[in-house]
Amino acid sequence: MRSIEVQILGQSYAIKTDEDEAYIKSLARYVDEKLKEIYSVAPNINQTKATVMAAFGIADELFKLRLEQDDLDRMIEEKTRILSGLLD
Repeated sequence: MRSIEVQILGQSYAIKTDEDEAYIKSLARYVDEKLKEIYSVAPNINQTKATVMAAFGIADELFKLRLEQDDLDRMIEEKTRILSGLLD
């Protein structure tokens, strides 16, 4: 495991990970962008609230993508069943 330094809102964070450095830095950039979006509409918000709002927004994106993936998986299973039935 190694430490990768990232910048989020001008603060340095050392992330201990086995992941690729470019990947970790892209995650940090994404979090930084989300926080900056919140600060752009609510410049006087405190850091804790901004962090929670960013986390909530990212969680929302994740859950929506999971639902989308579940729908795609069901569609693929259905099409596979149909095609398999045609081959029988």
